[in-house]
Amino acid sequence: MSDNSSRQTHKTTGSIETRREKVMLFLKGVAMGLGDSVPGISGGTIAVITKIYDQFVFSIRAVDLRACGLFFTGQFNAFWQHINGTFLLILALGILCGLLISANTVLFLLESYFVPLMAFFIGMVLASSALLRNEFSFGAWQNILALFFGLLLAVSIGFVSPRSAELSLIYVFFSGAIAISAMILPGLSGAFILLLLGVYEFILGALLDFDLPYILVFMLGCGVGLLAFSRVLSWLLHDHHQLSYGFITGMLLGSVSVLWPWQEAEGGYTMLLPAIVCLVLGVAIVVLLQVVFSTKPSESSN
Repeated sequence: MSDNSSRQTHKTTGSIETRREKVMLFLKGVAMGLGDSVPGISGGTIAVITKIYDQFVFSIRAVDLRACGLFFTGQFNAFWQHINGTFLLILALGILCGLLISANTVLFLLESYFVPLMAFFIGMVLASSALLRNEFSFGAWQNILALFFGLLLAVSIGFVSPRSAELSLIYVFFSGAIAISAMILPGLSGAFILLLLGVYEFILGALLDFDLPYILVFMLGCGVGLLAFSRVLSWLLHDHHQLSYGFITGMLLGSVSVLWPWQEAEGGYTMLLPAIVCLVLGVAIVVLLQVVFSTKPSESSN
């Protein structure tokens, strides 16, 4: 089915001209980096919340043979415009800052405040799912089926047990490729994939210790995975926009089973009140992000 409701997907080269727009885009990148460093929440989900998801995917997709031709023939200005370079650069810097910030805190939060933290992300996921309601129609059975398959996939991933890994450079490369593909797909956390692959704590440690060989190989894997998966995703968003968002919404809802903090029944519902407070806070944060990042700057802002 090709629903051709891709009028939003063509907005992939929106101008980033004013200082306020650049600052807001950087902050969106920081939020993406913070989100994807924690198992359960996806940087792609943050991109959806902040209204840059389609532009993000299509800008990455623009790094193609034509872009290479422009670059290697010295047409650097045309190359930069073709790949929406200002958008990608500012966003990438924000994501990197978010990852570096969270690397210093995420392991502590997971160890000391696991239940409230997971409840917080459940609130974010539920609010994000509600915000995606207008991206597809419940009147089409295909969209409902896509939602169901997305939910089923996310729940199924939750049953996969983390495994220990032999941390060779090749394994780190492929871990990066797989994790970055998850990052740009809302509902599927890159950090969760790294956890399943057994390299999550290792990669965070490498970032903190500036272990350049592993960092560079991991980034190379991320780059390859990003360029490859963005082509598939851009095709889906362009030709099957509503189906894509139905599937994405299903994955968001299914990820609640992964985030559920009381996986062990015998542990009881510990820290229930803080968890409820954090869940409400997660919902409020998403609503606030949606309001702040969807507010258009005035004509005179600079």
